Amino acid sequence: MIEFFSQFNPIVQALIATLFTYGVTAAGAGLVFVTKTINQKLFDSMLGFAAGVMIAASFWSLLSPGIEMAEQLGQVPWLSAAIGFMGGGIFMRLIDKFLPHLHPGLAIDKSEGVKTSWQRSTLLVLAITLHNIPEGLAVGVAFGAVAADLPSATLEGAIALAIGIGIQNFPEGTAVSMPLRREGMSKGKSFFLGQASGVVEPIAGVLGALFVMKMQYILPYALCFAAGAMIFVVVEELIPESQRKLENIDTVTMATMIGFSVMMVLDVALG
Repeated sequence: MIEFFSQFNPIVQALIATLFTYGVTAAGAGLVFVTKTINQKLFDSMLGFAAGVMIAASFWSLLSPGIEMAEQLGQVPWLSAAIGFMGGGIFMRLIDKFLPHLHPGLAIDKSEGVKTSWQRSTLLVLAITLHNIPEGLAVGVAFGAVAADLPSATLEGAIALAIGIGIQNFPEGTAVSMPLRREGMSKGKSFFLGQASGVVEPIAGVLGALFVMKMQYILPYALCFAAGAMIFVVVEELIPESQRKLENIDTVTMATMIGFSVMMVLDVALG
């Protein structure tokens, strides 16, 4: 896999990696062709697993390399990390505040963002699309950072991040398509809307790689920015959604720890 990626420039690498993560989102959405419903405990556990992956990726693949990179570039590591991390969280909060969206499982009157007359299906897609912006950005920045030729940024680490993001994208595709199918929408349309939520990842990935390749000095900020954006999504949505059913909390918590462990092993073993 390393040999395959190494023959391309970082922008193409980021595109290939985010097309993979998008493909896993589409695979998750494709569950509607197999079943109309999914066990709630299983689904909550999938969301918990995704949260664990994102938490681990935020540190092992983004924050830690960002801090090391800041030191290598002569910056104040803790300051660069704090500015970038909080910047990512504030950015996602602003998008969350203004972009109309609806979290899965909620009535349409619980939609967030600017009030709109958009359909429930559109709002559900936008909610998951909100998740995928920082995920695509994180993968793109990771591959773009490799071009800086700094010890803290490796191709293996970027690939590990893409694999981890891809794994946790599966339940996100399901989170859009399954509720729509359950409400009577056709299999084809439910799948189309579910996979559409992941289309933003290749766009964000390529833009992220391009941006950091042009401005090497901001690399530590960009990595920590992506980490902050991902942690915002985990705390604001994935964990609360996965633990909505009190009887599932213990199972979901263990699933979150398993997700963290899987991503940590991927990053340490490959990175």
